[in-house]
Formats: sequence, C-alpha cells, structure tokens
Amino acid sequence: MTETPSVRLARQIALAAPALLLAGAYVGQYAFGLYPCEMCWWQRWPHFAAVALGLLAAFVGPARVWTAFAALAILTSGLIGGFHAGVEYGWWEGITGCATSNTVAAGDALDSILNAPLVRCDQAPWDLLGVSLAGWNFLISTGAAIAILWLIGRKDPALA
Repeated sequence: MTETPSVRLARQIALAAPALLLAGAYVGQYAFGLYPCEMCWWQRWPHFAAVALGLLAAFVGPARVWTAFAALAILTSGLIGGFHAGVEYGWWEGITGCATSNTVAAGDALDSILNAPLVRCDQAPWDLLGVSLAGWNFLISTGAAIAILWLIGRKDPALA
C-alpha cells in the first residue's frame, strides 16, 4: 500500500518534532549551561524513542502504525513536561529529590562530584513569555502528537 500524503506529513512531523526538541535541549545544555534535571531527562527519553520510531516509519512498513507509536511517545514526553511544569510553577509536589547525577570520571571522582552542577526540578532555569522549557515541551509535544494522530486518522480527499 502506498503512503498517503497525510501519513507522509504525519511521519515527517513525527521525526522532525522530537529531533528539533532534542536539538534545542542539547543546545541549551551545552551552549547556554541549562543543565537538565532528572525530570528533564524523563522528557528526553520518549523523544529518543519517537525519533527511532519515526525512522522505522520511513523505512519499514506500515508507516501509519510506526508513526502512531511515535506520536504516542511524543505525547508521553509532553505529558511528562506538563507534570514538570506544574512542579516548577508550584502547582503540585515533584516525586523526586531532583538533583542531577553526572557521570564521574575515573581520574578524580571527588572533584567530579563536588563540581557537578546541582539542578533542581522545582525551579525553572529559563522561560520565554512566562512559560518554562518544560512548559514549552508540553505545548509543542502535545500539539505535535495531536496533529500526527489527526493526520494518520483522516481520509485523504484524493483517495475517497
């Protein structure tokens, strides 16, 4: 079965949205010192899965199924982002101690531990228009997932 234009667009969004969100997270981390907390990492893992699922949709059929799984992974990241944003805004308590755990170099473990940045989940390190990074992840990921699911569920007029 050939891929419909709607499924093709959904697949492209399912690959682009998490890839761009991950790229933004890593630029923020390495270029601007916005180190991730534990809940930030929780948001990244579903995006990694979504990229892998988006690639599967591009090369292994059926594209509609793999794209739907990618959308669910993106939605999962968005929901985690929504929970994290609520913790940052003080709407509810977080469920962890929320201190980052960096890998320790073999050379001087004590220096690595003492110099590791402490990142709290309940404090937004940066915001745009009053929305934290976790909040933006919620908005973008949830919107992308809904758009993807809508696109893969619709009937293309040319095929009707």
